[in-house]
Amino acid sequence: MVPPVAVSPLIKTARWSALLVGVIYGKQRFDHLKPIAAEERRVEEAERATREERERIYKRLSEGNTGLP
Repeated sequence: MVPPVAVSPLIKTARWSALLVGVIYGKQRFDHLKPIAAEERRVEEAERATREERERIYKRLSEGNTGLP
């Protein structure tokens, strides 16, 4: 087995710093996108409920059953 290569402390520091900056950036980006995604899910849920209601009404009308007494 080959012995490990000595890496400059400057390079080690730069690598760890880049990793830390990336983690912090990812956390901030996630916190920024999370409410946007929640709003999109809420809108999609409302649209899905509306679409299902429309499909249910269309199905009742196409069967000739209006649901009225």
